[in-house]
Amino acid sequence: MAAPAPSRTTEFLDQLSQAVADIRRVTQDRFRPLSEDQLNRGPAPGKWSVGQCLEHLNIIGGLYLPVMNQRLRKATERGTRPAEFVKHGPIGRRLTQAMLTPAREKPLKTPQQFAPSGSRLPRTVVEVFLRQLDDLDHQLRQARNINANAVRIPNAIVPLLRLRLTDQFAFMVAHLQRHIAQAERVLDSRR
Repeated sequence: MAAPAPSRTTEFLDQLSQAVADIRRVTQDRFRPLSEDQLNRGPAPGKWSVGQCLEHLNIIGGLYLPVMNQRLRKATERGTRPAEFVKHGPIGRRLTQAMLTPAREKPLKTPQQFAPSGSRLPRTVVEVFLRQLDDLDHQLRQARNINANAVRIPNAIVPLLRLRLTDQFAFMVAHLQRHIAQAERVLDSRR
């Protein structure tokens, strides 16, 4: 199988920005209006509620977004120039592909340290998530002014593994999409 054609950096960032906007819209329209009870009601014992899906995303965002902000700031200070094409590393590509595979086809086990903290979460979990989406969207805009291929982000599980910022963005957006789809299935299962 041939390698995919390289994508232009601007198109890549446009696609990710659009995906974040779509996730924001779903969150505003479907999750923000939920009561605390609705937010915490899981589809079955041992299955995550909408709130737990968002809490998991908040945990991951809390780990990666500050590091990404710091690395973006350093790259901006260095004055790097944007690359015309996006480069993906083999590990980053594999991690993103795992997130893009539908959960029904390939369920993934969440490491315990990234699992939601409890079954009773306050409604602020939605507001925290929306702030993190704003932060990610801001970072995607900032990345247009630097060489995002050259910025490396340490992995939260294996710190010696450093993904390119382009791979980290792709992974994070795929991860968001996977769990937002999961949260929507939870809501749809109640009808």
